[in-house]
Amino acid sequence: MNIPENLKYTKDHEWVKIEGDTATIGITDFAQSELGDVVFVEVDAVGEELDKEETFGSIEAVKTVSDLFMPLGGEVTEFNEALEDAPDTINKDPYGKGWIIKMKISDASEADDLMSAEDYKEHVDA
Repeated sequence: MNIPENLKYTKDHEWVKIEGDTATIGITDFAQSELGDVVFVEVDAVGEELDKEETFGSIEAVKTVSDLFMPLGGEVTEFNEALEDAPDTINKDPYGKGWIIKMKISDASEADDLMSAEDYKEHVDA
């Protein structure tokens, strides 16, 4: 299982890459393997200001549909539109081309609550 050291993680299996006041968010390798083949991604929150843990969209796989939760509060600024035509990119490259949204962080201190790669590994192994 791939858990990059340079990212932060949530208990809901999202990864977060923070660059200044912008965060890129996707689902982890563990999450995509548990879901199976991703067939659809819906994000209808672009331009909206959402609180931490609010739902920003959903991801549909052959097995199930799962909500996607904001790991930090802020404004959703961008959706990876390439996922509309190729949602399985999440399965193939969850930490690269399979990113889901970008957001402008409203409270950087919330990042302190995210898990490190080591903490996330313990979380999924538990």
